[in-house]
Amino acid sequence: MKKTKLPRTVEEFMAYAWAMEVEASDRYAELADLMGTHHNREVADLFAKLARIEGKHRDQIAAQMGWTKAPDAAVFRWETPEGPETTDYGDLHYLMQPWHALKLAEHNERRAVEFFERFAAARVPADVRAAALEMAGEEREHVRLIGEWLAKVPPPEPGWDEDMDPPAVAD
Repeated sequence: MKKTKLPRTVEEFMAYAWAMEVEASDRYAELADLMGTHHNREVADLFAKLARIEGKHRDQIAAQMGWTKAPDAAVFRWETPEGPETTDYGDLHYLMQPWHALKLAEHNERRAVEFFERFAAARVPADVRAAALEMAGEEREHVRLIGEWLAKVPPPEPGWDEDMDPPAVAD
């Protein structure tokens, strides 16, 4: 596993932030399609909304930086196969409920906070540290907002994952 390269400039740092939002938006859109395929419309709609939110974050970063095209992907490298704000496919269940989707989003936002806080605590230039602290603050706000959203969604009942009509498999 390769260590995340420390950015030397705000431009390099924001390339990380932009890439995280791109990956999160793309993955949430994929999850929306997947849940739609399983006729789990409520969760599909929630993932689609999360994809739009992450897409807005991506666009805000690009606008803030004055980018008209994607930053050079060679600038950044994740410690894991995917960015910290990306949901793992293994965390899905086709019968999951909105509460589960929000818990995944909350987990992703917390990982994003930790990611940016690590940059802020590292030996980086002061302007990179300031940008990392700002991004960590924004992600903390996302955690708070998802927490508010979660408070309005009932947790699943026991047995939520029991399929009364499981797919028939024939060899």
